[in-house]
Order: sequence, then structure tokens, then C-alpha cells
Amino acid sequence: MRALRILLIVVVILGGLFVIADRIAVNLAEDKAADKVRTSEGLASAPDVSIKGFPFLTQVAGGTLDDVEIGIEDYEAKSGGDSIRIADLTAEMHGVKFNSSFSSATAESATGTARISYDELLKAVRKQDPAPVAPGVTAKISGLAYGGGDRIKVTIDFKTPLGTLRPTVLSSVKVTDGKVSARADSLPKVGAFDLAEGRIRAVTDFQQAIDDLPAGIELDKVEAVKDGVEISVTGSDLDLVG
Repeated sequence: MRALRILLIVVVILGGLFVIADRIAVNLAEDKAADKVRTSEGLASAPDVSIKGFPFLTQVAGGTLDDVEIGIEDYEAKSGGDSIRIADLTAEMHGVKFNSSFSSATAESATGTARISYDELLKAVRKQDPAPVAPGVTAKISGLAYGGGDRIKVTIDFKTPLGTLRPTVLSSVKVTDGKVSARADSLPKVGAFDLAEGRIRAVTDFQQAIDDLPAGIELDKVEAVKDGVEISVTGSDLDLVG
């Protein structure tokens, strides 16, 4: 019995040492991966990298990590010829494979979310010039905000001979052709001015490209939330680093 107790104690100690070694190894790997992502994506600071699953060392031995989560704040994506700042982006990579030298890695698939503030989205949308919508009347989007439920509130500036009017419309958002698109549920009325639907929708409705996301992930779905639009992203066969 004494020999059995000694054996159990040794097993427990060795198991504890393995867990410690495994956690040290995964922490080092997360730091190294974060630095590689920062370099490959040209980020101002290292992202948060979390390697899921236990034990880590056996995953390394097999050459594939089950799940790796990457979190990036203030990511500069592309919007046409300009940039647009994503406040926070989180992506979970599944089936991450790497070569023997750890110099490159690919993921079988990825899912995640990205959030863009209304102020940041407005910067991209409002760059359009005021558009004529009736004789002597021009219009331009001047504000975006949460409209409640799954809607965004769009404020329109109408320049008229009688002064500036600022009605709002509620718009539905979705991903169309890989872009964030908004369509007004109903069109505003501006006094006695006769506004052609096609012309006014050219102002109220918009599509905004969000390109150059990390590792080639793409927009999937979008919804309005209190502090911005939240976008679901997805991808497959992704080159993470290399």
C-alpha cells in the first residue's frame, strides 16, 4: 500500500508539472502568435490571442490547433479609397494548421464579430456631396444613430429656399454584395416640396464597403446595436500568417 501511495503521489506531481509546462508553453505561443499577427497585418499594437483547448502540447505535436481566438481593437479597414476604423474585432479560427518552422499558419474556417461606431460609419457616408432632390432643394445624410430594435436612425439635411430642414428616417441594415447597406423603411416629407422617390432614396439609402479585413475574412450579417453596427464575419481556408 505504501508503494501505491508513493506511485500516486509521483503521478500527481508529474501531472501537475505537465500542466504547468503546458500553460507556460501556450502563453509563450500566444505572445509569439500575437506578434506575428501584428507584423503581418501592420497593426499599431499586438492583438489579444487566446489558444483554446487542453493540452496545448499534444495539439502542437499533431500540427493543428482546434481553436484560436484573436481580438483586435481599433482596426483600420478599407472603405473604398479611404479607411474606416473598426472599434473592436473578434475572430475565432478553427482548425489552425502550421508548418514545422511555425512561419506560416492557415485556418479551415473562422467566425467572429466586428463593431463600427455610428460616428465612424457617418464619416464614410457623409463624404458624398449634397444631391439635388427637387428644384432648389439638395439633401445629404448628416447623422446616424441607433433607432431602436434592429433599425438605425438616419438624419437628412435638406437645404431649401426656406431654410434647412432635418427630418429623420428609420432604416433597415443588412449585408448586400459584401457591403453594409441601409434602406429607409419610409421616406421623409419635406413641406410642400415634391420629392421624387428615386432621387431621395439615392440619399437616404447607402452601401458601404468594409474591405481589407484580417486574413481575408468577409462580412456575413449586420445588425444595429446601441453603440454602432455589429457585423458578423466569416471565412474559410484563411492564410493567417506567412
